Amino acid sequence: MYTPKFTLGNIPKKVKLGDITVRDGFQHEEYWIPTEAKLWFVEQSIKAGFKEIELTNFGNPRAIPQFKDAWEVTEGACNLRKRAVEKGWIKSEDEVTFTGVAIDRRRNYPIIEAKKAGKPVPDRVLCMASTSHAHMVKNAGKDHPTYLADSEIVIGELRDAGFQVCGTVSTIWGCPVTQSATDLDWAVDLTEIFLRMGATDIEHADHDGQGNPVAVYDYFARIMDKFPNPDLHVAHFHVTRGYGLANVLAAMQAGITRIEATFGGIGGQPANFMDRSPIKGTGEYYYTNPDAVGLVTMEDLLVMLNGMGVEHGINMEIAFKMGHMMEKVARRTLRSAALHFGDLPKYGEINTYKNYDVNDWRAKYPMPRYPIPGVPEEKWK
Repeated sequence: MYTPKFTLGNIPKKVKLGDITVRDGFQHEEYWIPTEAKLWFVEQSIKAGFKEIELTNFGNPRAIPQFKDAWEVTEGACNLRKRAVEKGWIKSEDEVTFTGVAIDRRRNYPIIEAKKAGKPVPDRVLCMASTSHAHMVKNAGKDHPTYLADSEIVIGELRDAGFQVCGTVSTIWGCPVTQSATDLDWAVDLTEIFLRMGATDIEHADHDGQGNPVAVYDYFARIMDKFPNPDLHVAHFHVTRGYGLANVLAAMQAGITRIEATFGGIGGQPANFMDRSPIKGTGEYYYTNPDAVGLVTMEDLLVMLNGMGVEHGINMEIAFKMGHMMEKVARRTLRSAALHFGDLPKYGEINTYKNYDVNDWRAKYPMPRYPIPGVPEEKWK
């Protein structure tokens, strides 16, 4: 077998994809997405084969009214998961993990109480810390010492109640508030702090699209060197500057196998405008055009993985169906190229008809007709 001089490194044979469309995707939309639409995407996501699905945000509905139906979506999703077992889409409810976002103790307490009361709740709760002080205060309203002290209590309470807890480390490659670089070592330290507190996994997030492939590989190489279990880590990339899929590849080269994306690439900072009315959100947008930003596009990611021969377990027909429906729901053309140009054959399985023989040309020109710089003569013999 041919061994190239330059290689892509240790690309994993299999990855696990998380669909975060209904939460991170919809939080950036500036109009109300009906509960029924959210649940349609949850159901199709289960049917397509996704095992990790983000449902909602349990934050203040006055700030993020897109999730005023958080409990309805959670209950509906849990019912859909039960029916998915009955339909044979999954073997057991444990196969699919639902995640809800609750960034402080006040938002986590009702979730814990609901579980004690036997009500439908997410399986996994996501809390979030930014490497950037400015973003930490803007997003959570607290500085690092205060937030981490609260997180220590919250994570313990959630774990004791039987929840999985994801600790999100955000703004790893740059701060969207100050537009300044951040410290990768501090991001590694935050990862360690969350794991020591009891987090079951870590989402490593580029919430502003400031990461580039070299910096992404550098960071995840540090992470995998210190915490080498790939099941602990989730890669989360935005594409504000167009680096999304390149960053996914860089993370995979470092050993990351869990990746999040959204259909149509929608998502980003919580909307500060909803149904023709200004709302709080998280304040002013970090960018001038809110429609030009978003996450890694799920459809494009799937096609890239297919072409690379990386197993992902997702039904492509259903995925493309979800992508087309997302454009209807969003009422605009989204950023998926694959949705409009289709899938590709797996790398190595492309058969090209050749009506010539290279040996004929080798006989005709034992050496190139004209000198070719940089290629030694022995390469032609």
